[in-house]
Amino acid sequence: MPENTDYDVIVVGAGNAGLAAALMADAEGARTLLVDAGKSVGGSSVLSGGVFYAAGTSVQEAAGIRADTPESMFRYYMALNQYRVNAAVVHTLCMNAGHALEWLIQLGVKFPTEDLYVGGVSGVPRSHKPEGFGASIIAALDAKASNGSIDIVLNTKVEKLLQDEFGRVLGIQSNGDRVTASSVVLTTGGFGPNLNMRHRYYPESTKAGRLNWSISADTCQGDGLVMGEEAGADIVGFNRGLLLCSPGFHHHLESKMPPWLALVNREGHRFVNETAAYAVMSGVVGAQTGGTAFGIFDEAARSAARPDPEAADAGHWVGPVLEEQVKKGTVLHADTWGELAAKAGINAPALQHTVEEYNADCEKGVDTAFLKKGEVTAFKTAPFYAVEVRPTIIALTSVGLRIDPQARVRGNSGAIIPGLYSAGETTGDVLGERYIGSGNAVANAVTYGRIAGVSAARAASG
Repeated sequence: MPENTDYDVIVVGAGNAGLAAALMADAEGARTLLVDAGKSVGGSSVLSGGVFYAAGTSVQEAAGIRADTPESMFRYYMALNQYRVNAAVVHTLCMNAGHALEWLIQLGVKFPTEDLYVGGVSGVPRSHKPEGFGASIIAALDAKASNGSIDIVLNTKVEKLLQDEFGRVLGIQSNGDRVTASSVVLTTGGFGPNLNMRHRYYPESTKAGRLNWSISADTCQGDGLVMGEEAGADIVGFNRGLLLCSPGFHHHLESKMPPWLALVNREGHRFVNETAAYAVMSGVVGAQTGGTAFGIFDEAARSAARPDPEAADAGHWVGPVLEEQVKKGTVLHADTWGELAAKAGINAPALQHTVEEYNADCEKGVDTAFLKKGEVTAFKTAPFYAVEVRPTIIALTSVGLRIDPQARVRGNSGAIIPGLYSAGETTGDVLGERYIGSGNAVANAVTYGRIAGVSAARAASG
């Protein structure tokens, strides 16, 4: 064990995971340094909605949901990902997410019962939306960290990890300066804004070319993944992340399709319930020919389109914006479905049949094909429209360092790298091929940030 170090624990990255790790290390009595490349704490976390996915919480109980359990969450998590995630790590996440949520509540974050909702496809309300969104979580964590004994250094990029001849991590190097520690925790977020890293680790996120863009903070360049790999860490979760579907009019976040359109593929067929959760929609659209689909609608739907009151991010799907995109040629239009199909490259006879079936269902008030509920209005008023949608918005990356349930980083051989820990979006094999629902990322970051902080501090104390 290193002696006479500058710190017991150094945490690199000050988003949800990093702040949680630093706070828990400090609570364990460790001399703790928190370093971030940004001008302020928060990273991508402060930009997020802050929704937290957990089961068996006091908020659920207050809302009358008493039958849900962390074990049920675990089974759902594993089934949705077809067991292609690290079961032990995921199980620890599910078992401890509720405790992490209660900790945030103790720190002053409010999760109203009326804002608890079903954020995935499980059918169980587990998505806890905080007052003040992600900024409120960061504010609570920052207030606690700033009032403690944690040393916080901002606007400082960490260049590399220090290691001895046996591979033990001994600290960090920044601006040529070396700072030593018994344990280092990497929580630098993902690499959504870094095109080169996406080509290497997440090529699916580059298929839309210039239309692909990331909602992450600009400082999320994959530094932790690079430093970890240089230290011998195993990189897992290749080509995984969360993409959101969009027509790509502007860089405007949106998480779902409006219910009043129909989605068809190039073969002219509907293939999904248009109101399906965003957690699965990108995978379904991406599996179609060319990895895209077309949203079709008529003039009556276009002129009546209004923002969804339950989706403050639905800025594309409103009448004036659609009219503007028609003039630009992004939204195609024609007076007949056959003409529209020719313009879009869709099988014309199949599209005509699909619209006839859809309109008949609308008249009956039931979607017999995909059971869509809500606004199902027939398309009868020319001109008719088609706009191509595809997975374009990079919400997060899920490729990262392989960890164990104690947040210890494993090397290429499978052995633990002494002194190295990680949490949040920097890790891999925790968030799988399918995002389980709203709040998956925040729960992962805070929960494993707490675990990493405790593990790192206890290791530092011997």
